[in-house]
Amino acid sequence: MSKLKHGPVNGLKPMRIAAVGDLHVTKASVGRLRPIFAQLEARADALLLCGDLTDYGLPEEAHILNKELSVVKVPVLAVLGNHDYESGHAFEVVAILREAGVLVLDGDSCEIGDVGFAGAKGFAGGFGRGTLGPWGESAVKSFVKEALDEALKLETALARLRTDRRVAVLHYAPIRETAEGEPPEIFPFLGCSRLEEPLDRYPVTMAFHGHAHRGSLEGQTRIGTPVYNVAMPLLRRQWSSELPVRIVELS
Repeated sequence: MSKLKHGPVNGLKPMRIAAVGDLHVTKASVGRLRPIFAQLEARADALLLCGDLTDYGLPEEAHILNKELSVVKVPVLAVLGNHDYESGHAFEVVAILREAGVLVLDGDSCEIGDVGFAGAKGFAGGFGRGTLGPWGESAVKSFVKEALDEALKLETALARLRTDRRVAVLHYAPIRETAEGEPPEIFPFLGCSRLEEPLDRYPVTMAFHGHAHRGSLEGQTRIGTPVYNVAMPLLRRQWSSELPVRIVELS
């Protein structure tokens, strides 16, 4: 587990968390995100990137993102999304981002001041009674195992934290509520209730995810933990005249 010390962040002050996902950086993204990121220094103490950082998971896309992030002066934490795996270069993408100081979480945890962060990509599988079970063909069992493995990564990361305030960072949705607005037919591919279980077992202060571009901005776990959908396409549509980044203060 890492401990990051940065600027004014300490155990005596509130922390302002900026979060956004689904940047889908391509070659055409040069210069488009930098003006957005430049506004965050005065507004946030940490930036969370909730997956689908690149569009095709290409190293050149990761290099472009690094340049766009060069104006960010606060700690940057990230998880990967499904798009970041598309071209089979996920390890290289992670290495490139880490060169720029981005801490990529994959079943890992870290602390900034007195706030703990745990991150994992997550996976699909459906919600509630519709959650897919490991029954039948081996392909179905492999699919469910991936969801279980990602939930275990998240649980392991959360279990390592000893801070009173804990934040979960995901790409896939852990609850159905923040997927509402998407076509019901694709709900099983937007996230999985298996990700909600660690959030309640090791209670977090809040959780952030992306992936559901047409979903809902926020919801709650079974025990009332706030969950925020920070997919940039959703934020742009809901907050067309505002900064397309969610900023939440941990008091």
